[in-house]
Amino acid sequence: MFLSVFDMFKVGVGPSSSHTMGPMVAAARFLDAMRASPFEFNGLRATLHGSLAFTGVGRATDRATILGRAGFRPDSYDHDKAEAALAGIRQTHSLHPAGLPALRFDPREDLKFDFGPNLPGHANGMILMATDAQGDVILQETYYSIGGGFVMTQAELDAGKDTDDGAPVPHPFKSAAEMLEMARKTGLSIAEMKRANELSRRSVSELDAGMRRLWQVMNDCIDRGLENDGILPGGLNVKRRAKGIHEKLLAERGMNLTPPHTINDWMSVYAMAVNEENAAGGQVVTA
Repeated sequence: MFLSVFDMFKVGVGPSSSHTMGPMVAAARFLDAMRASPFEFNGLRATLHGSLAFTGVGRATDRATILGRAGFRPDSYDHDKAEAALAGIRQTHSLHPAGLPALRFDPREDLKFDFGPNLPGHANGMILMATDAQGDVILQETYYSIGGGFVMTQAELDAGKDTDDGAPVPHPFKSAAEMLEMARKTGLSIAEMKRANELSRRSVSELDAGMRRLWQVMNDCIDRGLENDGILPGGLNVKRRAKGIHEKLLAERGMNLTPPHTINDWMSVYAMAVNEENAAGGQVVTA
């Protein structure tokens, strides 16, 4: 199975690719199914199962599911717009995704945490439903968030889907041993082979633009983490630390007695900034 660099490094939303990003992707897929359906919809429901139910609130699964059903996607996520949308949904009990009519949705009533047995396919399961004007379910799909932001339906999981639908790549491999053997035979580096595989699916400009965007999102995430302070969400009252440490490091610049380990402090504060932005549910690059 070919995995693009954009599969391995995704622009997403924290704090968890499995519990936050995956459910948001699943909700977006369900909206696409609704848009392609001939039925007339009036409302939405969802049930979270297994790990998505037991740890979902702490990992913002409920929030991601609601936002995904409102039309938000991880790769274009805007935190301020998301907060405004959530406030509106809680007040009006309705969603307004593009290409669909206004849909009735009360998060307190229509999003259920099922603490019973897991769904059969995976520990991270969710069932998404759309209803008619009488409240009857007329469209339903089961999704599994299988890790790394990847989502599969029950049918895809049952079919054992392990291949992608794109054109063949010039340097396919299923193991590191195969990859190294191809490098020996072709005289190409791993990076050269990987780039050739990517270019079999997209143009040079698309590949380069996508890589630049990943780098920009990473840098923006660091900057936000260094600028924001306060308490992280999740109920544990964890205080952000990156901003304070960064300010101390800036104050030490130019001092003659800077310790040799200061470079490690700079690397650590960048990592801490990203960790805190991830925990806060900001836009990040997941790997």
